[in-house]
Amino acid sequence: MNVDDVKALATQIREEVAKAITGQHDTVDLMLTALFAGGHILLEGPPGTAKTMTARCFAQALGVVYGRIQFTPDLMPGDIVGSNIYNFQSGQFTLTRGPIFCDLLLADEINRTPPKTQAALLEAMQEHAVTFDGTTHSLGQNFMVVATQNPIEHQGVYPLPEAQLDRFLFKHRVSYPGPEEEKAIIHHGGGTASHDIKQYGITAQADRKTLEKALATVGEVMLVDDVVDYIARLVRATRASPDLEVGASPRAGAMLARASRARAALDGRAYVIPDDVKALAVPALRHRVILSPAAQIDGRLVEQIVTDLVDQTEAPR
Repeated sequence: MNVDDVKALATQIREEVAKAITGQHDTVDLMLTALFAGGHILLEGPPGTAKTMTARCFAQALGVVYGRIQFTPDLMPGDIVGSNIYNFQSGQFTLTRGPIFCDLLLADEINRTPPKTQAALLEAMQEHAVTFDGTTHSLGQNFMVVATQNPIEHQGVYPLPEAQLDRFLFKHRVSYPGPEEEKAIIHHGGGTASHDIKQYGITAQADRKTLEKALATVGEVMLVDDVVDYIARLVRATRASPDLEVGASPRAGAMLARASRARAALDGRAYVIPDDVKALAVPALRHRVILSPAAQIDGRLVEQIVTDLVDQTEAPR
């Protein structure tokens, strides 16, 4: 598989998702970038903006093992990863696997459960594995989390721990559709109350082996030293900014580089250019930094500060 094959595969997946989802092109593009970069994505937006539906259609178009967890305040870590249950007939403990054992996990409304339960995802998101009683069980190279959440200003939600936020490659804000798109949505969904995505005829365009080949191809995309230096300077600039109390971690730079490789491959290129980094800087960094008290008082937005840092950091020619 080469980068042209990756680009063609991405186009096929977009077309399948578009059978059920009107608009949301930027959301699907970031989900594809996260997929081929081996990362996870957090979708934040108000209720009713098709976050969950988009993730379901995305999994259907991929043709991988799909799992879903509806996060609630009473959810326990064992409900996510599973547990070892004693079998009285055999006299041995039997592993009961939780819904996390899949290729693509939809963590729906992830911020409606306390941090103790959210932390159950930490090992899985970082190492693609979970550990029971000292035994580590692999989740596979293709394991991906697509999490959704409502904005913090809504009632009944908990802020995600910083360690977990840092494990998401992207945080994407899902906005309301434009006028024409909203009319198309009303026309498209006004005649039926069914939420069965099978009715849209979405067919699988890939499988586990195909995705493994795609990830291997993305890993071979050229990343020259000048672009590596550019990413490092951009990440370090977040730590030096007076508008940010906490800057991005070293993991942010490594994941931004992987994402830039994936974006290049989705564009049919075998090399990364600075524009790849610029295009992904905001969704890759917005959730990894914390505004300073002065910036909060001034009403500054994280997205604008990151954009300013991108503009101020000299890019290689």
